[in-house]
Amino acid sequence: MLAVPVVASAHVETDPGQAAKGDDATITFRVPNEETTAGVVKLEVTFPADHPVAEARTTPIPGWTAKVATAPLPKPVHQNNSDVTEAVTTITWTANPGTQIAPGEFLRFSMLAGPMPDTTDQLLLPAKQTYSNDDVVTWDAPPAAAGAPDPEHPAPLLKLTAKDDAGAAKPAAPSAAPSSSTDATARWLGGIGLAAGVLALGIALGAALRKRSKPTGTASE
Repeated sequence: MLAVPVVASAHVETDPGQAAKGDDATITFRVPNEETTAGVVKLEVTFPADHPVAEARTTPIPGWTAKVATAPLPKPVHQNNSDVTEAVTTITWTANPGTQIAPGEFLRFSMLAGPMPDTTDQLLLPAKQTYSNDDVVTWDAPPAAAGAPDPEHPAPLLKLTAKDDAGAAKPAAPSAAPSSSTDATARWLGGIGLAAGVLALGIALGAALRKRSKPTGTASE
């Protein structure tokens, strides 16, 4: 009974599940094996044409071959201040002979893709997961509405957020003049120092004058 929720939650998902609009993003698909007698030998991810991604590059995975397919769009899509005319349609990872995601295991498939569209808040990236016994699981269901149960095979979802420019902001240049409170304190301390110096000089001069005016001896008759 405890194992049932674990298996049910082992979906094909993106990790991390978000990226910045207009930027390139590293996207990883976390792919578990949900069967007990067969291995995963293929993963195919489909990209949307209405919010296209122009380019993608995959990370080499030992024992797997990746193929990025692109195609002209039916009509240009304006996003990120330009028209996209050709975009990624699918990325397919295929296991070489003798390689698979064994039962009880999972594998991460990573890519660098972009720029992310700025015309939507999320990308649905439907995926097909093929097993060595020819079973195919299609992860393509859209997110459930609020209050509705989650779909059995949800599509991998990538949330798109606005760029965070706060981290790129340059620190303000230091002011040429000190603040009024700092300046007043400096003048006050300087005045005390000057007064102390004048006082010390006055004491020294007084002592010298007294020394000169003091008689040095008694005159003889």
